Amino acid sequence: MPKLPVLKPKELKHRLEKLGFVLDHQVGSHAVLYRIGDRKRVVVPMHTKDIPKGTLAAILKESGIEIKEITK
Repeated sequence: MPKLPVLKPKELKHRLEKLGFVLDHQVGSHAVLYRIGDRKRVVVPMHTKDIPKGTLAAILKESGIEIKEITK
């Protein structure tokens, strides 16, 4: 299994959008992205620091995306 990449929130949001997610809404510093095809919803914390590995792993698990898809 490949290692989790180090990503900034904007970069993760951009990569999720390439995989079919669209911005549903944003509440404060958290962006909610939605994919219509399989009705998956993901919350991305839009802070300035890198996303912690545990948070990134949870986001990927929640969205049903594998690590290799996000590292492309």
